[in-house]
Amino acid sequence: MARLLLILALVATVFWVYTIVDCAVQSPSRHRGVNKPAWLAIVILLPVLGGILWFAIGRGRATQTVVRRAPDDDPEFLGRMTASARAEQDERIRRLEEELAQLDSEADDPQPPKKTTDPDDTPGKGDDDTRGQRGAVG
Repeated sequence: MARLLLILALVATVFWVYTIVDCAVQSPSRHRGVNKPAWLAIVILLPVLGGILWFAIGRGRATQTVVRRAPDDDPEFLGRMTASARAEQDERIRRLEEELAQLDSEADDPQPPKKTTDPDDTPGKGDDDTRGQRGAVG
């Protein structure tokens, strides 16, 4: 009889600890009835009965989990966006595109080379370049 009570106490302790951990790691949206701290108090203060109540009443079903979607796929998110926010965003995009186009046009217009007025700097005078271009690979 003592062995049976010892085994029963061990099983009750394992069940109690498992129930505490299960209640603690569940997201608050999956707790039914009362809030998460209240369920933890019930499970801790009423070891076996609290665990049974947790599994029978408090623990939400796995099918109740929230499906996460990208913001552009979520109709609630899209409904919260106002027309002014969209217009503001469109205006910002337009300004950024203008700045990008301006930067691209500046990169496409190379600076003209500076002309020197040095009389000794004439082609064919003192250099071996037969085509008259300095720095050309021949």
